[in-house]
Amino acid sequence: MISLRSGLAAGALCATTLAAHAVVSLPALNVDTTNITVSGLSSGAVMAINMGYAYSATFRGVGIFAGTPYLCQYHYPYGNCQNNNVISTGMLNAMQASIDSWSGVQIDNKANVATQQVYLFTGTKDSTVGPNPMLAVQTQYAENGVPAASLIQRANTAHVFPTDFSATGNNPCTVSLSPYISNCGYDGAKAVLTQFYGALLPRNNAPAAANYREFSQREFTGNLGMANTGWVYVPATCAAGTKCKLHVAFHGCTQSYSNIGDRFIKNTGYTRWADTNNIIVLFPQAQADANLYPTPANGTVGNPNACWDTVGFYGWDYAQRSGVQLSAVKAMVDRLSSASQ
Repeated sequence: MISLRSGLAAGALCATTLAAHAVVSLPALNVDTTNITVSGLSSGAVMAINMGYAYSATFRGVGIFAGTPYLCQYHYPYGNCQNNNVISTGMLNAMQASIDSWSGVQIDNKANVATQQVYLFTGTKDSTVGPNPMLAVQTQYAENGVPAASLIQRANTAHVFPTDFSATGNNPCTVSLSPYISNCGYDGAKAVLTQFYGALLPRNNAPAAANYREFSQREFTGNLGMANTGWVYVPATCAAGTKCKLHVAFHGCTQSYSNIGDRFIKNTGYTRWADTNNIIVLFPQAQADANLYPTPANGTVGNPNACWDTVGFYGWDYAQRSGVQLSAVKAMVDRLSSASQ
């Protein structure tokens, strides 16, 4: 991913994808609404941050793998916010002024952020985002009351989602290449889910194919930057009515199903831990959009690489509750939670 919004040319579709089956409606399940969390990589990390601030009353945990501070790309050109650039105190102050102004109106009350569990990860060889922007993310959370959100810096790890197992088609840990998922000897999915939910039961390395469901996203949005379908992993226990936790996992640029098949869904390890720990995992899907749109700080740009909207191509309210992509994903969360007891 050359940047959070532009990325490299789309990778070839993964040769082994989830078996073809009918697209379904997103189910209503028995979700523990006090245990809804979110995470993501790169543009997906910024989406996770945006969801966590805009809907802080809903999300009790936010996991960030290589992201930039909330509203950095609202106020400044995206290049200033990444490329391992130092984000100054003055820049953070401008972002904080917007948080303060929007609190309780355009976004949920910022006081909720202080109650969140926050997980932060960066690779020392990541020059796409890098440690300096992630240090600014850490500072921003501290300024909003999050106690001691430590930043994990993994040596010799590039701009990738880190795992501790090898999977067909993945790239080396030390280079930033598609599909941006690597065996780095570090289980990122376990680490972030443990941060949110405490000690986990041992994972299942072969989750049942029947538990992966492709659902219609068009029930929730007509946005051109979101694909017709998304994916959700529903453990058999959750399908049978057990009260389950819910986690939203956002892919990064060029990591959508149309780009790399099921690699982000299956090779990141989220579903291995979800299967044995009563965790439903929602995998929303972005899609490429070559149209050009004006943005607050980044001029007129397009989205040819299926990035999430982290700069405002679909409205300058993109990081607020009314943002078209944020509100669509929130509606998906509400649907999944609608049978809660």
